[in-house]
Amino acid sequence: MKKFLDTEVRWGILGVGNVCEVKSAPAMNLIPNSKIVAVMRRSEEKVKDYAERHGISKWYTDAAELIADPDVNAIYIATPPNAHEELCKMAAAAGKPVYVEKPMARTYAECERMIAACDEGGVPLFVAYYRRALPHFVKIKQLIDAGEIGKIRTVQINLKQVQVPEVIASLDHNWRVNPEIAGGGYFFDLASHQLDLLAFYFGKITEATGFCTNQGGIYEAEDLVAGSFVFENGVIGTGNWCFTSSKSAEKDEIVIEGSLGQIRFATFAKGEFTLIKDGESPQLFSFDLPKHIQHPLIQSIVDELLDKGVCPSTGLSASHTNCAMDKLTQSRI
Repeated sequence: MKKFLDTEVRWGILGVGNVCEVKSAPAMNLIPNSKIVAVMRRSEEKVKDYAERHGISKWYTDAAELIADPDVNAIYIATPPNAHEELCKMAAAAGKPVYVEKPMARTYAECERMIAACDEGGVPLFVAYYRRALPHFVKIKQLIDAGEIGKIRTVQINLKQVQVPEVIASLDHNWRVNPEIAGGGYFFDLASHQLDLLAFYFGKITEATGFCTNQGGIYEAEDLVAGSFVFENGVIGTGNWCFTSSKSAEKDEIVIEGSLGQIRFATFAKGEFTLIKDGESPQLFSFDLPKHIQHPLIQSIVDELLDKGVCPSTGLSASHTNCAMDKLTQSRI
């Protein structure tokens, strides 16, 4: 393991929007040997407001200026996906480690170019698939690896959400359903977490095929995806994602089936899951989640940069998730 920074990670953040209010950025100032020294947003009014509210002395409206700041030695890219590749390349060229929001980019090809840029710049690349570091999901991995439900047979993802009225009312400002910005719709935003988490358990997805369509006609992006996929260890999975379902059909569940039992959990809910072993009563495991949900993953990034640990979510692992999503949405009907 290489020590990239000497004593302290001094973050510069590009794009201090909603995700930086609670989920991520505040944790950077709570972790030992880590602090935010500068933030950037194109709106001077908004970036100045963020800096003042969070006690950050330096702010910019130009990404290049923040990246060039000598006090900044690590870059967090918290913009929508369409800007990830360009900003990643700029940070890598400046020799500064990169932490980028998920999905890593709009396409697998963009991910590959980001990885190449960081390799050329000699800097590590991390991606905000923070579920890999949350306690209940880590516990599930431990149970799987220990053989608690036997040999894994299959995994099923079932995510159904109703069309939120607020989304329809604010389509002009909702980049998550604009493929030019996000790469796709809510599938790219939400399913990416699920597919990446399962890759954490079973290895990268090596094969995937699926169909997508737009049934609701509310926006351009796909709103229904169905497909199947194969993991590196041979486990076969299926997924069904619908973002225009009825209220009665709403669902957020992943089921991992083994030869001796199963594990059931929601991806976007409380820190709990159920273990069901043959011949035994179901066991509910419950964990407290951190206030700043990315805190454990950011801790692992700081640890790796200071040669004290390893981050479980890298540019390489995240690129495999993009590759799978590209394949699952390749056939649009």
